[in-house]
Amino acid sequence: MLAESAIAQEPAHETRIGQEGFVSPRATLAQVDWLVGRWTGEGIGGAPAMESWLPPTGDTMVGTFVQTTGATGDGGGIRFTEHMYLMEEEGTLVLRLKHFNADLTGWEEKDGMLTFRLLAIEPCAAYFQALTLRCADPEAPGEGLFVAVRMKSDGEKVNELIFRFDAM
Repeated sequence: MLAESAIAQEPAHETRIGQEGFVSPRATLAQVDWLVGRWTGEGIGGAPAMESWLPPTGDTMVGTFVQTTGATGDGGGIRFTEHMYLMEEEGTLVLRLKHFNADLTGWEEKDGMLTFRLLAIEPCAAYFQALTLRCADPEAPGEGLFVAVRMKSDGEKVNELIFRFDAM
């Protein structure tokens, strides 16, 4: 099955959802080297947020995301963080992450995590199941990062969180 035919994308959404049984395309960390760096921008509710990606160590890139409270005065504190692993597995990429509250208590169970399988890879873009990472401007990689994540909601409504980051 071709990766392109495995994607059911609704035009109004930035994220993609694979059809049941989809096969992830072949991909390597070298194809997402544009992610490496420190990024800052607006997060949830317009509060400041930051994302960072380290160069690969073996078959893994480590990333962090920090969502602040946006409190006035001192710039606010930590609302929550994510610890992310972007890994080469079985000839493709998979992104795994865990959420943590400001006091470092986890959202997921002790050994649990969220796993996003790769749907499509393009120059300056990686589309995972319900998660998009791409250059803000494909002509200027390293200047901006665009992230979209599909969130669970009640009923059939699809909610996406959109993050636009600039290089720090």
